[in-house]
Amino acid sequence: MPVDILLTIAATSVIQSIFGVGVLLFGTPLLLLLGYGFVDALGVLLPVSIAISALQALKHYDDIDTGFYKKLLIYCIPFVVLFLVLVTTVKINISLIIGAVLIFVALRNFSAIIENTLQLVVKHEKIYLMAMGLIHGLSNLGGSLLTVIVYSKKYPKDKMRVTTAISYGSLALFQLATLFFVGSEFSVSFADRISLVQVAAVVFLLTEELLYSDIDNEKYNKIFAVFLFASGILLIAKSL
Repeated sequence: MPVDILLTIAATSVIQSIFGVGVLLFGTPLLLLLGYGFVDALGVLLPVSIAISALQALKHYDDIDTGFYKKLLIYCIPFVVLFLVLVTTVKINISLIIGAVLIFVALRNFSAIIENTLQLVVKHEKIYLMAMGLIHGLSNLGGSLLTVIVYSKKYPKDKMRVTTAISYGSLALFQLATLFFVGSEFSVSFADRISLVQVAAVVFLLTEELLYSDIDNEKYNKIFAVFLFASGILLIAKSL
């Protein structure tokens, strides 16, 4: 098993175990920088992301916002599939734009203008979800926009994480199905990919026990805001 992939999975699994996203959002640019192709990165990251999301959904399934989740399936997933099919011929660098959006949202607690603007944007939820699907299909960065809309709803921490997780996991599941449907081939062996899923599951269990369970709602919201801000900075830095 490639050590660089193993370290990437371990680090990003901790992030996703806490926030519901992270494996695809950070793992994709990391593996691309390490020299792996986009399809190979997806082949490694998607099963890991699905596994962590499934564990989170099983733990707090009663807290899932089913209304939001149904809208995501209807308005977002078709665009994910369509633009993932097209991704081999279309290249768009949108990291800079998404990074700026994340920083903007992270600062909402410090500005009434930002808060009011955010609430206005997410009122158009259907259009937002369609745009998120397009971006995720093209770049694998839609998880950042998912965190924006879920964060804007001011859920308690368990509801925030599980709603994010079930949505993120569904995006990954449809992406993986699409890759199999179009006949994509992966350079990383099936055995290694299964082992990486097992590593991610262990990381989730440890993170759940040692970190997540000790974070209360108020602290979680503050940490989540820092997570958005840091994600924005990293995406902007990557695009420059």
